[in-house]
Amino acid sequence: MWTIIKFDRKKLSFLKKDLEKKLGSSCKFYIPKLLFRRYKKEKFEKKEFNLLGDYLFCYNSKFNDTKIINTINYVRGLKYVLKGFYQSQNEIQTFIEKCKISEDSHGYISEEFYDLKINSSYKFFSGPFTNSIFKIIQLQKNRIKILMGDLKTTVDKRKFLFQPV
Repeated sequence: MWTIIKFDRKKLSFLKKDLEKKLGSSCKFYIPKLLFRRYKKEKFEKKEFNLLGDYLFCYNSKFNDTKIINTINYVRGLKYVLKGFYQSQNEIQTFIEKCKISEDSHGYISEEFYDLKINSSYKFFSGPFTNSIFKIIQLQKNRIKILMGDLKTTVDKRKFLFQPV
């Protein structure tokens, strides 16, 4: 059973070790990550971000028991376990599968993760239009026609990082 855990970023390694001690080595952890590449001062700067901020997914068959959840609440690095994960197992599994499908070869979420919609606003995080907000006019397989202010252009959606505003 999957659970959603809010964790302290500085103590993530303690959290993983302590959970594996209490629950056994059958724990699976999943943290979806994004890699932003920006061109800054004539070189590329890479930044890694957790898609869900301070949250991670943890799978263990023992999470069916509420007593186990109460015992892990005092593990180092754990802030709290999100309530309601029992009822949301299908949604959690669907989300994790969608994340894993859209990962690139390095394990980072690619732009295929976002469902692009016409007339929706997005913000660039890479390329010459970094930090620019645009609207999608037309969708094609690997290209999108965008509108930034009065400028209409076509960009390759595989080469630029952007996300909904």
